[in-house]
Amino acid sequence: MKISQEQTEPLLSTLKNRFQKNRQRHQGLEWKPVEEKLLVHPEKLRSLLLMEETGGEPDVVNITDEGGQFIFIDCSPESPKGRRSLCYDPEALESRKTYKPKNSALGMATEMGIALLSEEQYQALQQFGKFDTKTSSWIKTPADIRKLGGAIFGDWRFGRVFIYHNGAESYYGARGFRGILMV
Repeated sequence: MKISQEQTEPLLSTLKNRFQKNRQRHQGLEWKPVEEKLLVHPEKLRSLLLMEETGGEPDVVNITDEGGQFIFIDCSPESPKGRRSLCYDPEALESRKTYKPKNSALGMATEMGIALLSEEQYQALQQFGKFDTKTSSWIKTPADIRKLGGAIFGDWRFGRVFIYHNGAESYYGARGFRGILMV
């Protein structure tokens, strides 16, 4: 699904302003090549619009070399407000008999066209600020942990990143997920 021109212009303006305001996240990069690449990939603009609308504050972040791709990550100080109170994945959502959340982190990420951060990406993001000081974010869970019914999440407390575990079917008002999008 493509977004309209009326949606594209303000989105690009917001992304450009955030890009210029937070240069420490992407030293050595200029906005023009990012914008040009986005305009060639309208499906990525749709994903960025959804990231923005759910409170993610996506920005370009230098955390890995992905062969010329620009990496957008949710850089909101806390886990995005529009993506909280979610269990980990569709399987966990289906397993809940009562008090089901509206969606799962993996399910919503798939609908948005983004992925959850890996543990390494979540750790690397923290070099650009202190994220999730009052909230927590589901992160991509290794298959062996998920197979046993668990899922992992991270937060920033006591001056460092902590990675924890929980049942994949659990959900909390202060836990959401951060997304990553390669463009």
